[in-house]
Amino acid sequence: MDPKNQIESLRNELREHNYNYYVNDDSTITDFEFDKKLEQLKVLEAAHPEFHDASSPSVRVGGEITKNFKTVKHINRMYSLDNSYSKEDLEDWEKRLHKSVGDDLEYVCELKYDGASISLHYENGKFVQAVTRGDGTQGDDVTANVRTIKSVPLQLKGDDIPEKFEIRGEIVLPWDGFHKMNEEREAQGLELYRNPRNTASGSLKLQDSAVVASRPLDCLLYQLVGDNLPFKTQYEGLEAARRWGFKVPPQSTLVSGIDGVLGFVDQWDAARKDLPYETDGVVVKVNKLQNQDELGFTAKSPRWAMAYKFSAEQVSTRLLEITYQVGRTGAITPVANLEPVEISGTTVKRASLHNADQIEKLDVRVGDEVYVEKGGEIIPKIVAVEMLKRPADSKPTVYATNCPECGTALVRNEGDAKHFCPNDMECPPQVKGRIEHFISRKAMDIDGIGSETVDQLVEAGLIHNYADLYDLQYEQIIPLDRMAEKSAKNMLAGIEASKQIPFERVLFGLGIRYVGETVAKKLARHYKSMDALMALPEVAENPDTDLFSSMVTERSRSEAEKLQELSTVPEIGERIAESVVEFITDTAQIQLIERLKASGIQFSLSDEELSTRSDALAGKSFVISGVFEMSRNDLKKAIEDNGGKVSSSLSSKTDYLIRGENMGPSKLEKAEKLEIEMISEAEFLVMV
Repeated sequence: MDPKNQIESLRNELREHNYNYYVNDDSTITDFEFDKKLEQLKVLEAAHPEFHDASSPSVRVGGEITKNFKTVKHINRMYSLDNSYSKEDLEDWEKRLHKSVGDDLEYVCELKYDGASISLHYENGKFVQAVTRGDGTQGDDVTANVRTIKSVPLQLKGDDIPEKFEIRGEIVLPWDGFHKMNEEREAQGLELYRNPRNTASGSLKLQDSAVVASRPLDCLLYQLVGDNLPFKTQYEGLEAARRWGFKVPPQSTLVSGIDGVLGFVDQWDAARKDLPYETDGVVVKVNKLQNQDELGFTAKSPRWAMAYKFSAEQVSTRLLEITYQVGRTGAITPVANLEPVEISGTTVKRASLHNADQIEKLDVRVGDEVYVEKGGEIIPKIVAVEMLKRPADSKPTVYATNCPECGTALVRNEGDAKHFCPNDMECPPQVKGRIEHFISRKAMDIDGIGSETVDQLVEAGLIHNYADLYDLQYEQIIPLDRMAEKSAKNMLAGIEASKQIPFERVLFGLGIRYVGETVAKKLARHYKSMDALMALPEVAENPDTDLFSSMVTERSRSEAEKLQELSTVPEIGERIAESVVEFITDTAQIQLIERLKASGIQFSLSDEELSTRSDALAGKSFVISGVFEMSRNDLKKAIEDNGGKVSSSLSSKTDYLIRGENMGPSKLEKAEKLEIEMISEAEFLVMV
């Protein structure tokens, strides 16, 4: 046999053995025989580099070093799931579904594995990229590390595989592997890993892929994503994924109606402790993809899926002390410091007390025996006090009156649950927090600076706010601890590169209270520049709005006019408008913005952005349904770039339904009932 055919034959044989062992849990060859064949393949590949293939089984051993993980924007957003904690929540969810689609619904019930979310990309049947969830919009490219995980197929099998698609799942660490790793660390006198989830997540960001290859990670898949996939239901998608070579958990089950869902929940709430992996609940998905399309998404999650969380483990321990944390916006969070206690595989020493009202409601006091649980199995919180064990000399908790960091008297605005420190320009945690927010991935995305570096820079007196970053010199930062020449140059290069970050992300990075990513984007598109946003209008001679008259006694008339103007921007409420006006009229903030402008920060939409955007669809709301020639993401972008709004559900406020092929009948019926104008993809393109 010639070398090319010999190499291909060995690759196919090893892929099949890998699949049988890691996916089907069925060993068809001994480890010794497998290793001998793998070694034979490596020798042949080394002798014939012209036959290199990135999907060869030989790449599983790792060895690639990744110094910096590249940030990648998701082609299709990775949404989070809405959570439910009772069967009543699931029943209410089904009622809402019936109102929208009206069908006798089928559901796919899947176990919710506790691992690190991942999106795997395939082209022409070959694995090409792995991206972490990140913030849902963008994540880290961890391809080299994921390639070493044996249950991730590098080459798919079958003749019905789409040319290009994604598959989502979880990278998990089985309990057996986790315990074995800890036994090895204990023998070496090293600190033990806390839980499988964090260990799996941390493994994905290791620089040496050979170390990742040595860890017993697994990959469980549950959702195919792409345009024009060759099936009509979620369950058919799972079956197709299994055929192609993916490890889809066998527990996934197709059920009819909510009774079937509740039966699945009861079964696995009892049986989950026998599973080889960590699991904290059940995910329920509407089976028909057409129904999923009709139901759409909220801003954060799909309407067609719901996560049911199993009851959180609850334990008791003693409250030793209450301390107070200051957030970047000045919000004060009381923290319970506890006698260490084990909950769901994690040692808990601290828990949130939320705010003064919660402390008063629970009557929590230092010295109390308290019940702690991990809210949603993630954030520890105190849920009750054991009154019978309360010490005789117990005294009620008196909430802090001054900032624990700078001593400034705290304030609590009407309608706010939290107290705030108003010293936003000098209070150390606020100063550091605002800078960390400014440099974060969603904002200025400055490489080479993390929270520890921010601490160093602030404590050394080199920066006092985010504008100071642009005045830093190499000579100033090189003396800092652990700051080598390359690190210093990378930091300065990252700061310089941030000057190209688009206006909407700069606006988000300024840290204006209540102005998140979405609001920043709307303000940037509406005003197009910071100058326009900050410009106070001429005072109106005869104001006649209730909003104006209610504010004029508290602010100058021009500020009240600006508040009125902001409140007319779609989806900008009065609370956001007030916060923006407060920011743009604050002398200290104005000075910072002027300094940032002088540094070359982008404070207006670029000519390119302006050329691709218009107000042709301003004030118009669109719903997209069906299959189209262009991708849905491109269709949504075209709407937003031209001033329109994309909604996932029909209402009386919907102006147009862009109708594609295979649109659901219930959405069609609702559109006709509401007399919503329906247009084709071609008709929409004419509009823009």
